[in-house]
Amino acid sequence: MNIIINNRTLDFSNPHVMGILNVTPDSFFDGGRYNTINKIINHVSSMINDGASIIDIGGESTRPGSDHISVNDELDRVIPVIIELQKRFDTIISVNTSKTEVIKESILTGVNMINSIYPLDGEILKLITDSNLLVCLMHIQGTPKNMQVSPYYSNLLLEISEYFNNQIKKYEKYGIKRNRIILDPGFGFGKSLSHNYTILSKLSTFSKFRLPLLVGISHKSMITKLIGAAKSLYGSITCAAIAAINGANIIRVHDVAQTVAALKIVKATLAAEKLNY
Repeated sequence: MNIIINNRTLDFSNPHVMGILNVTPDSFFDGGRYNTINKIINHVSSMINDGASIIDIGGESTRPGSDHISVNDELDRVIPVIIELQKRFDTIISVNTSKTEVIKESILTGVNMINSIYPLDGEILKLITDSNLLVCLMHIQGTPKNMQVSPYYSNLLLEISEYFNNQIKKYEKYGIKRNRIILDPGFGFGKSLSHNYTILSKLSTFSKFRLPLLVGISHKSMITKLIGAAKSLYGSITCAAIAAINGANIIRVHDVAQTVAALKIVKATLAAEKLNY
C-alpha cells in the first residue's frame, strides 16, 4: 500500500513513525516543553534523525477535560512553526487541528496532512478537496471536555466501523479520494480502559477498509493506569509494537528513537513468520 502526497511516496509495507510536536503549554505529556523556535527545531531535528518520517504539529491540547482555544491563539502557535520547519527539513508535515482558519492557513503554507480529532464538514472538506492533502479521520465519542465521562458502546468495534464507513462516504462525496484518507480509531477519545485494549487487540478489524491505520497511544492513561506514569515509556513502546503487529501503518509517538528500535524487532519477527523452514 502506497500513498503519494505532493510528490512524496509513503510506502506502508512497514509502519511509519509520526513524531509528536506539541507547541502547547498544557498538553498532557509535554506541554510547555517546546516553547521557543530553537527548542522546536532541535526537537524536530532529533526526531527526524531518530527515524520519524512525519512530524505532527499540535497547537491546541485535546487531553481529557481540555477547553478550546481561540483561532488566533492556535494560528499564532502553529503557522510560524510550519514555516520554520519547511525552511529546514524535507519531511512530511501534519497539522493536528479541526479549525477551518487553521486548516486554510496551513494549506497556504504547504503542509501535507490534516490530522483532526473531529469529523470535518462543509467548507473544510471543500478546502481539502481542492488541495492535495492527506486527511486523517479519527473516531471520537463526545468532546475532549466530556469524552471520558462514562463512555459507553453497545458494540464497540461495530460502532467505530459504522462511523468510519459513514464518514468515508461523506468525504468521498466531497471529492476526497480514498487514497488520501487515513483512519484512526481514537485511543482515549471517548474510550474506557477496556475499550482501548479491545481496540488494540482487534486493530486488524479495521483493515477491511483497505486504508492506512494511524494509532496514537503514546503515554496515554490506558498505559499509566496500569503501570504508572513513571513507567509509561515501557508501556508506550509495548503498545506501539502490538499495534504494528496488528496492522498499524502510522504510529504517533513522543519517543521516536525507542519506537523505531522496537519496530525493527517487529519487522524481523513478521518477516520470519513468512519463512518456511
